[in-house]
Amino acid sequence: MRAWPLVLVLLSLPVMGWAAPRPSAAKALHNLFNAAWDQEMQERPEDASELGDRRWNDRWTDRSPEAYARRDQNNHEILAKLAKIDRSQLTKTDQLNYDLFQKRYADRIEQYKVRWFLMSFNQREGPQTSDDLGNSLRFERVKDYEDWLARLRAVPTALDQFTALLQEGIRERMVHPRVIMERIPAQIDKQIVSDPTQSGFYKPFKTFPSAISQADQQRLQQAAREAVEQQVVPAFTKFKQFFVSEYLPACYDKVGAWQLPHGEELYAQMIRHYTTTNETPEEVHQIGLKEVARINAEMDRVMQQTGFKGSRDEFFKFLRTDPQFFYKTPEELFVAYKAVAKTIDPNLVKVFRTLPREPYGVEAIPAAFAPDTTAAYYRPGAADGSRAGTYFVNLYKPDARPKWEMMVLSMHESVPGHHLQIARAHELGEMPNFRRYGEYTVYVEGWGLYAESLGDDMGLYSDPYSKFGQLSYEMWRAVRLVVDTGIHVKHWTREQAIKYFMENCPKHELDITNEIDRYIAWPGQALAYKTGELKIKALRARAKEKLGAKFDLKDFHDVVLGAGPLPLDILERNVDEWIATRAAGSVANSAERSATKRSTANLGVAKK
Repeated sequence: MRAWPLVLVLLSLPVMGWAAPRPSAAKALHNLFNAAWDQEMQERPEDASELGDRRWNDRWTDRSPEAYARRDQNNHEILAKLAKIDRSQLTKTDQLNYDLFQKRYADRIEQYKVRWFLMSFNQREGPQTSDDLGNSLRFERVKDYEDWLARLRAVPTALDQFTALLQEGIRERMVHPRVIMERIPAQIDKQIVSDPTQSGFYKPFKTFPSAISQADQQRLQQAAREAVEQQVVPAFTKFKQFFVSEYLPACYDKVGAWQLPHGEELYAQMIRHYTTTNETPEEVHQIGLKEVARINAEMDRVMQQTGFKGSRDEFFKFLRTDPQFFYKTPEELFVAYKAVAKTIDPNLVKVFRTLPREPYGVEAIPAAFAPDTTAAYYRPGAADGSRAGTYFVNLYKPDARPKWEMMVLSMHESVPGHHLQIARAHELGEMPNFRRYGEYTVYVEGWGLYAESLGDDMGLYSDPYSKFGQLSYEMWRAVRLVVDTGIHVKHWTREQAIKYFMENCPKHELDITNEIDRYIAWPGQALAYKTGELKIKALRARAKEKLGAKFDLKDFHDVVLGAGPLPLDILERNVDEWIATRAAGSVANSAERSATKRSTANLGVAKK
């Protein structure tokens, strides 16, 4: 799901024969990187807070239309400054940094042009879940609590700014379909509490470190109760009234980006943004259909191995309903998820030479929005090391969380998926922050889906049902290519998309419905997974074919992960250069030497 993060030194490029850079060009470039990053953190204080940067912990992002216009102007100014730097005077590493920085800001300008920021609010994220930020922060000093108080007192202003943004969306007809936004009022209601101490915004004030005096604790708690009662609750009450009386009635009755004022242009931009390719919607749709057919044949083979006697539809019903596949309580399900994660960890050394030191934990998705979100997601660790990575699992309705999906889901969200990839990137030496903590969804999510297939290499799909679970998850992402393009280009209805999903994947209907609603709310994002996975698998097959006995899976993974997230064309270039070097019989390029010199750290696991 969400993925946020990184890219670092391009380790697989040769260093011999590079021209010495002029210090002025390199210095100007990195000064621009640093200034732009600080400005970005100031403009997006929640992101800064999650990274462990406390400088703007007392404020929310300004989401007014004027703020977005200001940021767009700033993006143009940054590109103008970049254009004044002589790229030819940079090392190849900095030339790559230059190109990726340019792409980052050009993409933002494109996104502003298609006005997507007017729809940056849906059933999965928005002001109605803003209290969850407190779960990511450190509360160690009195100032940490004072900063959170400042945020509580600023909720009315933040919601007024956001209301102005949504009103602009109404005027421009840049609004979401009603069917997904009807979920929002109940979410807002959870912020309108009669007892301030039951508010999610109050949660940080329930516990204090011993270093904070009793007098300060009592003062802060009293101030928090007053802020929730006098600022937070009235602001959300006002926001709900606007949402129900003005926004919901303005929402579209049908689903799909095609009905937006410039929906075709927007969807094409979303494909470029999320996949780093120029594939057309029709090309994506056809790839999806081919993948669905291929995986269906594999599923039939594995179904036969289970000994089940019946049709595919009957087998899906069996997987969705038979009590043997489900835990009875959320508590049992949570214990089982932690056990699965612990089972994966020691097997990583079979396919990886370099493992991150950063630990990860397993936590439950907060109950307030568990009903409206997917089976699991990952939150990266803080940049300053103050918070481990977290694998969040959905315990809502255990009878919708089958055992056969737990291994593959864990491999995607924790290790060897998101946690391993993102934590490794955090630890990859000196790097501009925009690369260390930026992301390319096609790489991050493509790696997560590819990581699911490593269960075969690691011997973790030990029975036909767990293997069928892996195929079901691969099918899930293949179906996405079909239904996302179907909804946003081919005018598919929500019911049509759900039906297609149900026919091809045994996931529970609750999850499937939430997934389809996610695609409706977030055009194009779901295309990144399969696109990235197919590219990584193709590169692995190419390397294996060309290198034969010289192919080493651990080395391949070092190359793919060794420069952090990249657009697919640059990832392909890196792998091709590694293949050429290895095929020529070279001992190792600079990236591999660097990787082998680093000690292969054990993967720390902080289970909660």
